[in-house]
Amino acid sequence: MSDVSSNFETKSVSPEALAHLGEGHIAYVKQVRSEDVPELFPEAPKIAPGLKLFALHAADGTPIMLTDSREAAVANAWSNELQAVSVH
Repeated sequence: MSDVSSNFETKSVSPEALAHLGEGHIAYVKQVRSEDVPELFPEAPKIAPGLKLFALHAADGTPIMLTDSREAAVANAWSNELQAVSVH
């Protein structure tokens, strides 16, 4: 039996560089509960609990919009020339 080992060199990315990665090009769609809306979107009107919603965020995490359909969030990203990705 042979022992195979690999050495991987990892390079760290600063939090500042990571925050700017994809800026202006990528947005992400995340499913959220209506109970989480006040934290993400403080200016949003009160929403009934128990609803499944979708939030569109800029690459740096800045909330852009809130909607009740994933398709609407993706369409908004496209209309703003952003590539939408999903986060789970």
